[in-house]
Amino acid sequence: MAPTEKTIILITGANSGIGFELAAQLLSNASNHVLLGSRSVEKGEAAVKELQSRNLPGTVELIQLDVASEDSIFAAAKEVESKHSRLDALVNNAAVAGSSGSFAQRLNECFRTNATGPAVMVEAFAPLLEKSASTPRIVNVTSGGGSIAMRLDPNGPGKNIKNVQYRASKSALNMVMACQAVEYGPRGWKVFAFCPGYTASNLSASNKVELGAQPTSEGAAPIVDILDGKRDGEHGGYLHAKGQYAW
Repeated sequence: MAPTEKTIILITGANSGIGFELAAQLLSNASNHVLLGSRSVEKGEAAVKELQSRNLPGTVELIQLDVASEDSIFAAAKEVESKHSRLDALVNNAAVAGSSGSFAQRLNECFRTNATGPAVMVEAFAPLLEKSASTPRIVNVTSGGGSIAMRLDPNGPGKNIKNVQYRASKSALNMVMACQAVEYGPRGWKVFAFCPGYTASNLSASNKVELGAQPTSEGAAPIVDILDGKRDGEHGGYLHAKGQYAW
């Protein structure tokens, strides 16, 4: 089956962590063609090679994509249009924690990658999602750290985690998702914010299994369910694995 006859799913930041694991799980289904978005061509090529070495039934290809760059996003959209003419699902997974530089620099870095990037991604890829023969789905990978209600709760989870830049950028991403849900929902699209929970990744030095983080397999699995349409009834929601967070 040619890639254009499969479900075409683009994952940003998919050369490692949750994005890579999500790609691997999706590739267990022969009907999926994964576009592995990676800012680094070298790392992306290594990730694609690793996935292909597993002889999974699905297919995968690299898309060079830096979500912090508007030019890179629109160039990627043109590439996908040229090769496939459409897109069926988009997972805005790429994120940074803003761990270096001045406070202002950390804020700008997080907002550019974690909120502006996903907003521009949908702007650029909306014409291709519109051409999907199935239900277009958008998953914005967010964090419970973006919940304003939980931050105001003195006994809430993560109460000792300050990281203003990351929290604020994920709150902004939640609003981006809400706007996308309102705009594209009437067209039959399904749009979500999803928090995978405390998961092993390259996001920060604390995202390690030995420090209590869950394995990437557990963080990625619920996204597969969302993409399979199992949570379409929660369109526009702030989802986690077992329910929804308070805004």
